[in-house]
Amino acid sequence: MSIADIKTNTDAKMDQSIGAFKNNLTKIRTGRANPAILDSVQVDYYGSPVPISQVANVSLIDSRTISVQPWEKGMGAKIEKAIRESDLGLNPASMGDLIRVPMPPMSEERRKEMTKLVRNEGESAKIAVRNLRRDANEAVKKLVKDKLASEDDQKRAEADVQKVTDRHIVEIDKLVAAKEQEIMAV
Repeated sequence: MSIADIKTNTDAKMDQSIGAFKNNLTKIRTGRANPAILDSVQVDYYGSPVPISQVANVSLIDSRTISVQPWEKGMGAKIEKAIRESDLGLNPASMGDLIRVPMPPMSEERRKEMTKLVRNEGESAKIAVRNLRRDANEAVKKLVKDKLASEDDQKRAEADVQKVTDRHIVEIDKLVAAKEQEIMAV
């Protein structure tokens, strides 16, 4: 494996870490309704737990209400029960075969808790990026030790990896700031 391969792999893995972080951010509740919030809720479907999106159509009615339209008649009650028992603090209401999930307004205290959660997620993403930097630097040091690269190449590679790391950390900080602003907006 060459130094160029190490840099390319590290950049790709850091991009994946940011993608995972963005995915985690969509699950954090803001004042607005977001269908992705129900992705973590599992419904009992003929004995096996499956995500709601696999047994119903999940969409938005308005900015504060999610609608869940089950594909099978008998699934409505199970979906409603699964949403109610989830740790999301939501209270679904059944209207025929349509389930409405209103998003309750968040208190100031709850908003602050959510911003702390966002910061923790951001810190975890930064740690993942820094771990990838360490792994890349160790791989470059191994190439130098095995006499496949010079020490000058090592210094340049470490500087390049640091630039990539800094760029990804700045992106994580921007995502955290944007999500905090979204949460605190009333």
